[in-house]
Amino acid sequence: MKIEPAALAQYIDHTLLAADASRAQIAALCREAQENGFYSVCVNSGQVPYAASLLKGQTVKVCAVVGFPLGAGLSDTKAFEAQQAVAAGAGEIDMVLNVGALKDGLLDVVRDDIAAVKHACAAVPLKVILETCLLDDAQKVAACEICRELGVAFVKTSTGFSRGGATLEDVALMRKIVGADVGVKASGGVRDYATAVAMIEAGATRLGTSSGIAIVSGATAPTSGY
Repeated sequence: MKIEPAALAQYIDHTLLAADASRAQIAALCREAQENGFYSVCVNSGQVPYAASLLKGQTVKVCAVVGFPLGAGLSDTKAFEAQQAVAAGAGEIDMVLNVGALKDGLLDVVRDDIAAVKHACAAVPLKVILETCLLDDAQKVAACEICRELGVAFVKTSTGFSRGGATLEDVALMRKIVGADVGVKASGGVRDYATAVAMIEAGATRLGTSSGIAIVSGATAPTSGY
């Protein structure tokens, strides 16, 4: 697949999720997203009001993470965070599923957790983060099947805050299970043009990265970052 670097911009959620992210950094993130035509900026929910104020009237969306990065909070708490983020201007929500429940085989708990957040999102697209580095293939398949059945917008590989990020194998598996109607977001470790294209070829339809500028310039980004 031949994709020009600049054409990758609309795949990219330009991401800054550091705990110590400053308003100046969020402002720079939003400016870079506008200048490069990225799909969205992805920020913690507490940064949504500021990011939304900066991007008001622009095509760049604000994406908020919910239950991040562990996914181990109460479902009602996740749903409330999602609802408040949407009210503050988030146009997409990325939630972390209940990883512990999934590993325990408590699939009804996992399903109810996702469903609660999806209900809180209303018409706003929901992406569900699996944290694939902590799961075996059977658990990844089970999570993707639940997400497909619930009709979420995307499944997402990783938070970028655990032991590993996106792999081509996981992206391909997720695409196989969710089919053509659910997006797949590769996140964590997507730092250069070649990796971005490989993830898309494997089935990704969105990329979560802090290296978007390097990707769309065709360059190789530093080896650290989301």
